[in-house]
Amino acid sequence: MEYTGADVKGRIFVSCKKEKHYSRELILDQHALVYVFAGTLELSYADQVHRFTRGTTLLIPRNQLGRMAKLPAEDVPFRSLSILFPEALLRKFYAAQAENPAEGKWHGHLALEKHPLLESLFSSLLPYFEMRDELPPELAGIKIAECLTVLDACNPQVKRLLSAFHEPGKINLADFMEQHFLYNLPLQKLAYLTGRSLSTFKKDFKKVYQTTPRRWLTRKRLEHAHYQIAVKKRKPTEIFIDAGFENLSHFSFVFKKHFGYNPTQVQ
Repeated sequence: MEYTGADVKGRIFVSCKKEKHYSRELILDQHALVYVFAGTLELSYADQVHRFTRGTTLLIPRNQLGRMAKLPAEDVPFRSLSILFPEALLRKFYAAQAENPAEGKWHGHLALEKHPLLESLFSSLLPYFEMRDELPPELAGIKIAECLTVLDACNPQVKRLLSAFHEPGKINLADFMEQHFLYNLPLQKLAYLTGRSLSTFKKDFKKVYQTTPRRWLTRKRLEHAHYQIAVKKRKPTEIFIDAGFENLSHFSFVFKKHFGYNPTQVQ
C-alpha cells in the first residue's frame, strides 16, 4: 500500500477500524508520523514484527518496505492519527534553523517516548475530524509546522530521520531478494529499492540466479506457501496474500501448475 499525491502542505488524517485490517505492501514516498489513540498497530518487516499500543508515537521513514496491521482493542475500534511530511516542507523547515542536521541514511522506524507536548498536540487535532476525515490543506500546513517544532523538542533523533532524503543506494541484490521476496511489488519498485534501473536489475538478477525475476519470485513464493500449508497447517485462504499473490484463484492456478495438485490437496 502506498500513500501518494499529498501536496506540498502535507496531509493529516485519521484512521478508524472496527475490524482487524491488514495492509498489503506498505512503502511510503514521504516520511510519516503516526499516533495510536486506541488499539494496536503492527508493523512487519522481512524478519521482524513490532507492535505499538495506545499512546505510541511512531515515525516511519520513506521507502521503508513492510506490512501494517491495525488491530482493535476488544470492543474499541483501532484509531490513529497520521501526518505525512513532503520533502519540500521538511527542507524548508530545517533550512530555517541555525543548526541544520546533516543528511544521511536512516534505517527502520523511530518510536518516541510519551511526552506531554505530543499528547497535547494530537488531542488538539481530534475535534477537527468530527467534520471530515482529512484536515483542509491550509490548516494542515499550520499544524504540521507546529508538529515539527514539538518533535524537535521531544527527541533529537527526529531531525536525523526527517532530514534524510537520499534515494536508495545500490545494495546486495541477493540479500535484498531473499529477505523481501514475499512482497508483491512491481519489478520497477524492486529495482528502485536495490538502487538500480530496471534494466540493470534484470541484468544483475540473471547473473546471480540464472533466471528471470518473475520466475524466481513465483517459485520462491510457491515453496513458502507449500511449507505454510504442509508444515504449519495453515489454510490456503490464510496465506495467499502473505505469500505475495494477488488473489486466491491465481494462487491456486499457479500452485497446481507448479506442484501438480491443488493447495487443498497438500498432505
